[in-house]
Amino acid sequence: MTTLMDKPSDALDHVSLKHARLPRWAPVLVLVIAFAASGLLALLLGWGPVAIVVVALLIYLVVLPTWSRVVENRRSAVDRFVTALVWVALGLAFVPLVSLLWTVIREGAPVLDAKFFTWSMRNIVGEKGGIYHAIIGTLLITACAAVISVPIGLLTAIYLVEYGAKSRMASSIRFLVDVMTGIPSIVAGLFAYALFVVFFGPGVHMGLGGGVALSLLMIPIVVRSSEEMLKLVPTDLREAAYALGVPKWKTIVKVVLPTALAGIITGVTLAIARVIGETAPLLIIAGSTDSTNFNLFKDQMMTLPVFIYYSYTQPGNHPEIARPMAWGAALVLILIVLVLNLLARVLGKIFAPKTGH
Repeated sequence: MTTLMDKPSDALDHVSLKHARLPRWAPVLVLVIAFAASGLLALLLGWGPVAIVVVALLIYLVVLPTWSRVVENRRSAVDRFVTALVWVALGLAFVPLVSLLWTVIREGAPVLDAKFFTWSMRNIVGEKGGIYHAIIGTLLITACAAVISVPIGLLTAIYLVEYGAKSRMASSIRFLVDVMTGIPSIVAGLFAYALFVVFFGPGVHMGLGGGVALSLLMIPIVVRSSEEMLKLVPTDLREAAYALGVPKWKTIVKVVLPTALAGIITGVTLAIARVIGETAPLLIIAGSTDSTNFNLFKDQMMTLPVFIYYSYTQPGNHPEIARPMAWGAALVLILIVLVLNLLARVLGKIFAPKTGH
């Protein structure tokens, strides 16, 4: 049987190991041309900026794959079309994010100063106050929610992975956790209010109730993230510990949890970042006040989301003062969430299992 290796070299001259390629700057050139053509059409037809961008992207998605099909081949053209589509989708996803951040920074940055962070709104009338009382309330209520949620969520995840496995009880718990994930936040606030009314009577408002309400939203996130992290721990590590006679509970504490600690901490931190901006539950149970309250078990407690809501929707006689403060508080809240996400990444790297080489 004759193979290609048996043929003389001149018979293989037609076998091409390479094909023509577009230059690296081709996508940039096509994008520039697309925007230039779209801008020219906009001048002739009177389009707005949104129409210019949409038409330019459509031209880009048509011209670049067509050029690739002519110069390269069909497979490269499809690859370039899908790549361009992904980049366009990414750009469209960034539009609302960048717009939101730019608006919040533009409106909120001018009010950020020492007074804004160190004063409360107590006895402040007709002038700019501060959000110190709201920051304290947000941190205390969120910390309370984390203290309630993390032990419950982590122990539930340990049962689901280490003890329940595929039992009927574990399946029921997973189903209920999934249902809790979709509970509207205002329902959590109503539940916390109804619970505290039973013990303290109607009209009760306190920071502890806000922590309970937020914990209802945190627990399913902590359970699901911790469960997935525990599943990633290799079974060999458990079996090695059992072979040495280590009890199951000690294997979980000394082997499983340290191995999954980085992912668990990341999940908990992201869960905190998820609930720290909730407004509806805190409006119902935590209430609102102009004073700084350090006591979770007594009286109303202001939080940043509630402060933003009231400052923007009920600015009183001085909206020119209250609404910029709402934007400033929103910027501070975004910065807190940003710090929490960065902290989750840093802690994930610090507590990640050390692997040998």
